[in-house]
Amino acid sequence: MAAAKQSNDVLTGRTLWVPRMSDSGARFFAAVFRSTGIDAQATPESNDETLELGGLYTSGEECYPSKVTMGDFLRIVHTDGFDPDKHAFFMPTANGPCRFGQYAPYLRTVLDKMGHKSIPIISPTSENGYDGLGDHSNSMVMNLWRGLICGDILRKLLLKTRPYETQAGATDEVYEKSMQLIEAALEKPNLSSAARFKMLIEEMHIAREMFREIPARYTRDKPLIGVVGEIFCRLNDFSNYDAIRKIEAHGGECWLSDISEWVWYTNWSHRSNLRREHRTISLEMLKTLIKNKIQRISEDKLLEPFRDDFVGYEEPHNVYKDVLKPAWKYLPADGALGEMVLSVGKAIYVYQKGADGIIDISPFSCMNGIVTEAVYHNVSKDYDDIPIRNFYFDASSSNMDRDLDIFMELAVGYAQRKQHQRVYPSFFEDA
Repeated sequence: MAAAKQSNDVLTGRTLWVPRMSDSGARFFAAVFRSTGIDAQATPESNDETLELGGLYTSGEECYPSKVTMGDFLRIVHTDGFDPDKHAFFMPTANGPCRFGQYAPYLRTVLDKMGHKSIPIISPTSENGYDGLGDHSNSMVMNLWRGLICGDILRKLLLKTRPYETQAGATDEVYEKSMQLIEAALEKPNLSSAARFKMLIEEMHIAREMFREIPARYTRDKPLIGVVGEIFCRLNDFSNYDAIRKIEAHGGECWLSDISEWVWYTNWSHRSNLRREHRTISLEMLKTLIKNKIQRISEDKLLEPFRDDFVGYEEPHNVYKDVLKPAWKYLPADGALGEMVLSVGKAIYVYQKGADGIIDISPFSCMNGIVTEAVYHNVSKDYDDIPIRNFYFDASSSNMDRDLDIFMELAVGYAQRKQHQRVYPSFFEDA
């Protein structure tokens, strides 16, 4: 049941399963659904059975995230005593060349062939900025957005702290505690939007203090690696074989592209389409501009407590000016669609912030990865020959283990000659 408008009645008595594109995203989205009375949960963490079942129900032509999400859903279907009338699946979709747009329709096909036509698939779309979540659409979209921002902030804190911790595991422990605080705030029922937002800000203050108390020695000798690429594979640790931890084990610090950049991009794309349709002055454009403004206010307020922590780590404030426009000569965003333009533009952005190398993480055969790899040579040439490397992942192998040693050596060498130096927060030791 892929539909633009869904009612809570469709999900009454069912558990709604949310795929783990990212750990925080899945858990926070499920918490928001629970606040409206929907029994929602993140799918269990992926394992070998994920790939076994995903492989049985895919042909091999699909991209790796399709196999992973399919396998995780089918693990639920194959549990003992599974009752199709007690489950539903959440699978958003999107326009553009990425095969992600086919995940929900293909899941529908597989479930139907298995005899589970009654299982709903809740599938909002990027075409309308992921509106259309039913009876609670307006409040849910705002709470989902705020949860997404909280997740991005906590992940950023995790990645900028863990490489410097002096007590192994301390950062992961604080990250998990912080996640639980935000989950509790998002899932609490019968709260006004203002009261919930106030609670989220308070909990984020608590999370900030916990992160600041982590024993750490912040030195200026770690190469900063920008990590871009296909959104699921770069954010899902199972799919990328813990790529971030591998980079950290090689002495690096990662700047991982967040989820919110995709929302800002879809907002820009929606406005661009309206202008192309000569609807610049229209009710739809007004609604889009208001939505964008409200989202920006929420993001700014949630980020405010972390201004000192994120000095030098500031994310782009204007997706067109800071990301799409710099990438335009390589991949014009009015012709090239989706993550490929974001990856190239974000690579240039983190270069300007003083990164020492760029890694693009994509599923094997991913169009976004193939296209970006084709233009990265020119990007590197135009930007001081900064090292840029594509890494591809599938169910059986990855070239990361083999090539990361060489890449990190290149990044260390580039750090000695780069023109754009990093700006560090005040708590970093002097060079």
